[in-house]
Amino acid sequence: MDPNEQADKDFSRARRRAFLRRLGAYLRRDETSNQLLSFDEVRGALGAVEQSYLGMRVVPVADIVGSVGRHRDFDRAFLPSKPSLGGRWKKIDQAMHRAEELPPVSLYKIGDAYFVRDGNHRVSVAHQQGIEMIDAEVVELRSRVPVNSALTARDLLYKLEHRRLLERLPIDQVLPELKVELSDVADYRRLATQIEAHGFRLGQLWRRYVSPEEALGDWYEHSYRPIAAMIREERVLDAFPGRTELDLYLWILRHREQLALDARDESVSPSAAKDDILKRQGRKPRPPNSLNIYG
Repeated sequence: MDPNEQADKDFSRARRRAFLRRLGAYLRRDETSNQLLSFDEVRGALGAVEQSYLGMRVVPVADIVGSVGRHRDFDRAFLPSKPSLGGRWKKIDQAMHRAEELPPVSLYKIGDAYFVRDGNHRVSVAHQQGIEMIDAEVVELRSRVPVNSALTARDLLYKLEHRRLLERLPIDQVLPELKVELSDVADYRRLATQIEAHGFRLGQLWRRYVSPEEALGDWYEHSYRPIAAMIREERVLDAFPGRTELDLYLWILRHREQLALDARDESVSPSAAKDDILKRQGRKPRPPNSLNIYG
């Protein structure tokens, strides 16, 4: 086939795939899932500032999820979203078919996700031709908030609130084993407030200043860990697919407060709140054991 004809055919196929992906996202009412991420918006949400030059790397094309300044020209699969991109796209397509050596693309790396600084068309053609790995010059930006290549535009508000939580409380430094993942974006602030309140009560009890690090350690040991152990032992998460352990921890505490208020009885325990939640879900709580739960 003539190279020009092949390039025309490849671009038409890429545009058709882009349309079908856009239509599918629209019908699912999940258009953000098909959006290529804006590097500036992601960096703003994550507060990623520290940079280091990693040099030349071979990068999985599937892990490239965003672009610097060109995120509206391509979709999440780096398929061209505009007919005007055809000129340069076809030239690169022809060069790749001829196995010509092209300069490496230039990428930013945040966590396990990559963003194109230069080479958007090369990444797009690589996607279309089924190329799995691409040569890249990489600069890494470090963030305290964990990021993987499944990141979507919908996740950015969650990442922003996660970052703000870590700016209030050094959870990642004091409790690196704790997976901070919440389904309700407002719960990041609720969690921070709950831990800070725990620290305030400690200060009153100990009659001295309690550092955020001390508050976190005591909160984890005497509030979170016993309830988390109960959640795991009774497999409470099975009744709430898609939720996280921290979701249920906060839910149990809020429900305990509501039950205590309704009963005018502050002695209502987290275990009783958990049992009531399970009853509302139609599940019979397991028999009590010797596990000490308090909060």
